[in-house]
Amino acid sequence: MDTNWFGVLTTFQPFMHAMQAREPGHFGRRGTLVGLASVAGVRGLPGAGAYSASKSAVIKLLESLRLEQRGYGIRVVTIAPGYIRTPMTARNPYRMPFLTDADVFARKAVRVIAAGRRFRVIPWPMGVVAALLHVMPRWLYDALAAGAPRKPRRVDPPQGD
Repeated sequence: MDTNWFGVLTTFQPFMHAMQAREPGHFGRRGTLVGLASVAGVRGLPGAGAYSASKSAVIKLLESLRLEQRGYGIRVVTIAPGYIRTPMTARNPYRMPFLTDADVFARKAVRVIAAGRRFRVIPWPMGVVAALLHVMPRWLYDALAAGAPRKPRRVDPPQGD
């Protein structure tokens, strides 16, 4: 939560005040704030409770800020990546649908920002999956996700007194 949610909030805070105070530019706009969430924020993923919760909080924070800052002419864009090929995802022992190279993701994100989209999942096929997960009844999601693969976690043995 400190990194994913509080980090976004505290990073945006000084920019919002400065952007609100500046003169409007083209089309009455004062700027754009972009936050990175994750598809993991759409539904709670097994084995990723803290991550899913923090990214869900980012989605809701950015949604609220988008509404609050609209009157100031400030755009707020939420980008929710799916799986991006990085050294961290290279360690995942499970299939990652629609795995995207980081440079491809970056180019697509720039286009989303330039277009002024409010919310976008990248890549788009993962967006279809996210939309379906979002509206899926809980009982069905629970049944389907119960057997999903999990990222292995290192568990340290309890320390003695």
